[in-house]
Amino acid sequence: MKGKGGHMKTVKEVSELTGISIRTLRYYDEIDLLKPAKVTEAGYRLYDERSLKKLRQIMFFRELEVPLSEIKAIMKDSESDNRKILETQKMMLEMKRNRLNGIIELISDVLKGEDKMSFEAFNDDDIQKIIQHSLEIMSEEDKKVIIERYGNVDKFKESVSESFKDEKACEHLIKIYGSKEKAVEASLKSTGQSREEMEEQRIAIDSVYKQFAIAMAQFDEELAIESVKALGESYKNMFRVENPRVLLLEVAKDYLNHSQMEEPTDKQYGKGVTKYIGSAIYRYYGVNNL
Repeated sequence: MKGKGGHMKTVKEVSELTGISIRTLRYYDEIDLLKPAKVTEAGYRLYDERSLKKLRQIMFFRELEVPLSEIKAIMKDSESDNRKILETQKMMLEMKRNRLNGIIELISDVLKGEDKMSFEAFNDDDIQKIIQHSLEIMSEEDKKVIIERYGNVDKFKESVSESFKDEKACEHLIKIYGSKEKAVEASLKSTGQSREEMEEQRIAIDSVYKQFAIAMAQFDEELAIESVKALGESYKNMFRVENPRVLLLEVAKDYLNHSQMEEPTDKQYGKGVTKYIGSAIYRYYGVNNL
């Protein structure tokens, strides 16, 4: 059948073309989600190219599991603005990608055995290695601070040893690094950082937080996701971890649930930035913001 826009398709032809059942197409008509271009005197629904284009958009949103009521609102709001629909689709694809990012990283950790939560205490040899190494690379100025605080180096060693015997603290370290061996290795590496390296890391994180502030102000989801990635890279360098997911998710949890975290960060980077960072990290990993 032909109309003003050329050949028009029957509901049966549209069903065969798209794989959507005739019953579903009729339902879309009933709820005013997708009206046919024309209904014949005999009651046959006919669809033109414009109707098919709209149907393809509906199919896209359904693929992303968007409820029909929301699709209807999106389509109505963007009726004459194809760009707006494309932007909405892009945003939803990014959200789906982010959920997949979290799932992929979690599976990768499982395959590497990094999700093992069994506790294996740090032995004295491990602890002494870390303490000795930190003292060897420590500046004289830092050693003076330690003596002022602890009285002498031996008391400092005792204090550090005790902290490593805290089971919860050790479990936390193993969760972050994946194994006791990796935690020891990372501790040895991190204690070897120079003041210049630490200052570089501070500047890098400061830059990322400023980037988050811009993303929040401009409602720029793409920049927010790039900022999460950049923060992850900074954490990888700072804490010597292969995968910063655990650290980032803990930061997000703290930022979203502890008000005392907000004041200093919001004061430096702008009101609302703390919770925005937490939410952005959750979105990146596909975690529900509870």
